Amino acid sequence: MTDLSSTSVAVSLPSSLHSLIEVENAAVVLGGRTIWQNVQLTVQQGEFLAILGPNGAGKSTLLKALLGLLPLAAGTITVLGHPARRGNAAIGYVPQRRHFEADVHVRGRSIVRLGLDGGQWGFPLPFIQRRQARMAAARVQEAIDLVGATAYADRSIGELSGGEQQRLLIAQALITSPQILVLDEPLDSLDLRNQQGVAGVIRQVSRETGAAVLIVAHDINPLLAAVDRVVYVAHGQVEVGTPQAVITTETLSRLYNTPIEVLRARDGCIVVVGQPEEEISYHAHRAR
Repeated sequence: MTDLSSTSVAVSLPSSLHSLIEVENAAVVLGGRTIWQNVQLTVQQGEFLAILGPNGAGKSTLLKALLGLLPLAAGTITVLGHPARRGNAAIGYVPQRRHFEADVHVRGRSIVRLGLDGGQWGFPLPFIQRRQARMAAARVQEAIDLVGATAYADRSIGELSGGEQQRLLIAQALITSPQILVLDEPLDSLDLRNQQGVAGVIRQVSRETGAAVLIVAHDINPLLAAVDRVVYVAHGQVEVGTPQAVITTETLSRLYNTPIEVLRARDGCIVVVGQPEEEISYHAHRAR
């Protein structure tokens, strides 16, 4: 795997920032198939990374490995200096989008409160249970304020739009004040306006809290104002660098082992043509 972030277009991070995640020569094998291998990745405090690639390439698998939900076939992953493990309270996790139907009559605030009980991980966190109810309520409100959801937090979650529901799920992940925020396709199935709104919330959270962000996405467009680097997963390989360095004809052709053409429009949009799935994916980059 090649890390392209040292090229002339790389983002320079202040030396005062420290590594939160270290991935060394990692590989995952599922059902006898190597999903990806030789992955090298360092994530710094406050960094914003978008994980891109075709369906089935292993983007979500990478997140699960970081969360300690999947074993490695080779290499190591450390989070805050310790091996990746399930239920790490330093990580806020937003799984692939859950849609709440209209007949779900649970207040949005109650959905956020589940984050204090370990609802996103599937089991309770004892040290959270010992906190006083008043302190818990304050934490819930703080998270709701952070994502700009105060106006509708007391409405039934099923009445809310997809974008509003997603903001509350992000608030749930922020309850424990995580140092790392991991989101699996949070923009999926949202219209363009809500994609931009949710992406803006994630960017604001990262800036205000200093949390590192890793977000799986199919389209980098809504994330451009925030993203520092991309992690592009394809055909068992992983490429890391800035969008300018990774989303190029040369790099993607090598990743896919087939000719790929990357076109750049005057407004900075990048059109990637010729993926093996015969899809056309639209990425964009605008000078920051």
